[in-house]
Amino acid sequence: MTNVWLPPIDAGDVMTKNVVSVDPETPARTVAKLLLEKRISAVPVVDVRGQVIGMVSEGDLIGRGIAGRAPGRLEILAEGEDLAAEFLDYVKTADRPVREMMKSPVVTVSENTPVQTIAEVLEQHHIKRVPVLRDGRMVGIVSRADLVRALSQFPGRPG
Repeated sequence: MTNVWLPPIDAGDVMTKNVVSVDPETPARTVAKLLLEKRISAVPVVDVRGQVIGMVSEGDLIGRGIAGRAPGRLEILAEGEDLAAEFLDYVKTADRPVREMMKSPVVTVSENTPVQTIAEVLEQHHIKRVPVLRDGRMVGIVSRADLVRALSQFPGRPG
């Protein structure tokens, strides 16, 4: 994405401001329902002070092996015991708190971070979204979709 020109705007111009977040004790099953309901793929984990302490994604909840294959029930049966065992492990851990599976520390940016820099941060860290902070507190989140939207709203590289 760093080879793509992005408009000269900042995180504050493109971020999603109404960020869904969870606390570290939220059960994985509850987070899974939230992701489905809100049609999002990850949520920040925020402590009692409102500080971002982690990020939990679909892959963190269901395991990279299952997430990468995105199997249905028939596929689980067809794949045999190995995949079925992975699925059973997930079911057994569905009530674990997300603090046990979240990614931490979290890469963050400020409201004034240029979108070009954000694209580079996402690429460098192999992540899909980054919380936006003001004075240590989350005020938004910028995802790859937000960057694509920003790119689509500008006529192109000047010059």
